[in-house]
Amino acid sequence: MINITLPNRSKKKFSKPFTGLDIAKSISNSLAKEAVAIKVDNNIQDLNQKIINDCAIEIITKKCPEALEIIRHDAAHIMAEAVQSLFPETKVSIGPPIKDGFYYDFDREKSFIPEDFIKIEKKMNQIIKENKAFVREVCTKEQAIKIFNEKKEYFKVELIEDLDAEQELTIYKQGDWLDLCKGPHSPSTGFVGNSFKLLKLAGAYWKGNSQNKMLQRIYATAWFTKSDLKKYLNYIEEAEKRDHRKLGNELNLFHLQEEATGSIFWHPNGWTLYRICEEYMRKKLDKAEYKEVKTPQLIDRKLWEASGHWEKFRENMLITEGDDKKPMALKPMNCPAHVQIFKQGIKSYRDLPYRIAEFGSCHRNEPSGALHGLMRLRGFTQDDAHIFCTEDQINSETQNFCELLTKIYNDFGFENINIRFADRPKVRAGNDDIWNQAESALKSAIDRIGLPYSKDPGQGAFYGPKLDFILTDTIGREWQCGTLQVDFVLPERLKASYIDIKGEKKQPVMLHRAILGSIERFIGVLIENTNGKLPLWLAPIQIIVTNITEDSSKYAKEIYESCINNSLRAELDLRNEKISYKIREHSNRKIPIIFIVGKNEIADKTISIRRLGSNNQEILPFKEAIAQIKNVAYMP
Repeated sequence: MINITLPNRSKKKFSKPFTGLDIAKSISNSLAKEAVAIKVDNNIQDLNQKIINDCAIEIITKKCPEALEIIRHDAAHIMAEAVQSLFPETKVSIGPPIKDGFYYDFDREKSFIPEDFIKIEKKMNQIIKENKAFVREVCTKEQAIKIFNEKKEYFKVELIEDLDAEQELTIYKQGDWLDLCKGPHSPSTGFVGNSFKLLKLAGAYWKGNSQNKMLQRIYATAWFTKSDLKKYLNYIEEAEKRDHRKLGNELNLFHLQEEATGSIFWHPNGWTLYRICEEYMRKKLDKAEYKEVKTPQLIDRKLWEASGHWEKFRENMLITEGDDKKPMALKPMNCPAHVQIFKQGIKSYRDLPYRIAEFGSCHRNEPSGALHGLMRLRGFTQDDAHIFCTEDQINSETQNFCELLTKIYNDFGFENINIRFADRPKVRAGNDDIWNQAESALKSAIDRIGLPYSKDPGQGAFYGPKLDFILTDTIGREWQCGTLQVDFVLPERLKASYIDIKGEKKQPVMLHRAILGSIERFIGVLIENTNGKLPLWLAPIQIIVTNITEDSSKYAKEIYESCINNSLRAELDLRNEKISYKIREHSNRKIPIIFIVGKNEIADKTISIRRLGSNNQEILPFKEAIAQIKNVAYMP
C-alpha cells in the first residue's frame, strides 16, 4: 500500500504504483484537465511518472507559479523542433527556461533573419495544435551517446560525455523529435497555447567559453494568456526605451569600444555623474566613521593563494607577471588587501569595530558574451568597505549598515528595498562548522533588527553567508546592489587578530559590505530607473542659460556667472537659433532646468524658468530663482 498526503493534509491510499494524473483524476476531472505536473516531496516531476513510495504530493496547475516555467521549457523544445523542421541542417545545443521566457542555442551556417522568426512561430503553432505527447525515456550514457551520434548532434554528445557513467539520463520525445533533458514537462505540446513570441537573436559561445564556437541564440517568451503576453511586450518596449547604453549615447555620458572590451570611456557629463555619486558616498561614509584607504591593483599570487581565491576564483582573475616572472593578479576584489591594512600594528578590542572603505578598482575575466554595458564589466569600481569586529558587535554593525543603506537608497530615489538571505554555496572556503557559526550570527542579527527577508539557498559568497539588498525600479525590475557578508574564514586564513580584554590574541569577524556595489552598474540602474531624467542634485548639467535675442546675451552671461558662483552646474547657450529649437534640443538632452532671458526679463530683472517635463514657464526674480534652486540642487 502506498500512502500519499495531499496539501490539505488529507490522505489517500493506492494499492499499486500510480501517476500524478491518476491522483488528479481521483480528485476531480476538472483538476485532471488543469494539471500540468506534480510535486512529489517538493520535487516537481511529470504527471505520467510512476510514484512507488509514500510521499506528500501537490498537483501543479496553470494557476501555480511553477507551471509557467514548465510551459516555457515545453516551448523551448517546440521551438527547437520547429527550427530543425524548417532548417534541417541546424544543430541544437541547449534550451532552458529563464526569467520571463526561454531560449535555445543553434549551430547554423546562415544567420537567422526576422522573416525566419515568422516562419518559426507559424511552425510552433502547428506543433502545439498537433498536441503531441511529451514522452520521457530513461537511458544509459552509452545509449544516449549512440542516439545523438546517429543524429549527428555533436553538442549533445559532448554534454553527455562530460557526465558520470552511473548518472541516469533522460530523453524527452515529442513525436519523432527528441532532446536530452532532465524535465519536467507538461503532458503534451498543446499545454503551451499560443501566447508566445520570439523576441531577439544574440550570439552565444558554446558553454560560455570564448574559445568555443559561436552559436545563434533565439530568445523568446511564453505566457498563459494573450493579455499577459501583451503586458510583457509593453514592458519590454519600455525597458528598451530606458536602456542605459542607448541613453548613455543620447546624453553623451559614456561609450564602449572593442579596443577596451568590458571597460568604459567616460565622457565629461558621465564622469561628472560618476564623481557626484562617489563624493556623495564619501560624505556618507565619513559621517558613519569609515576610514578611506587605497590598496594596490596588482598583488602577488601568494596573497591570493593564502586567501583561497587562487584555488577557487582563478579562472575569473586577470593574471600577469613582471620581468621577475612572479605571477600577479589584477585584484578581482579588495578583501585580502584590506586584511593587510588591519594587520599593520597591534589591534586592541578598543579599536573595534575597525571600519575601512575603498573606492576599489577591480578587474574580473568575465566572458565577452556576458558583458553588458555598465551592468557587467571586466573593469569596475566597488564602493567597498570592511568592518573588523567582535561577534558581539555583529548585531549593532548590521543594524547600523542597514540604516545607512536605506537612507542612501532613498536619497537616490529607491524606496522599495527587499532583502535576501543567501547561505553557503557549493564552491566555498572554510569548513561546515565555521559556516554554521557565520550563518547563525547573520540570521540572529537580521532577526533582531526585525527587517523582513526571503531566503536564497546556496547563493552565499565564497567566504560567508550574506544579505543581498534588492532594489525595485519604476517599471518593476529588480536590481541586486548592496550586500553584507559575514566572514569567519578570511581573518583565519590571513592570520588577522586583535588583543581582547583578557590580553589574549583573538580572531576578528570580518563584515564585507557594499551599498552601490559596482558604481558603474549602479549608475546604469539609476539611468534606467529615471529614464535619463536624473534628479537635480545628480544631473551633470543642472541648468542651461539661454537668450531669446542677441540683445539679451549680456544678461544671460550675468545669470550664468551667478549660477557658477553659487556652485550650480550650468552651461551657457548664446547660439543664434530660435528659442523653441533650443528648448526642444535641451529637453531632449534631459536638462532639468532652462533659464530663458529676453527683453522683458532684462527690464524686470527676472528669469523665465522651463522645467523638464513641463510645458509651462515660471517667471521669478533673478535672486529668488537662484535661492529656490539652491535648496534642491545640492547633494543631500
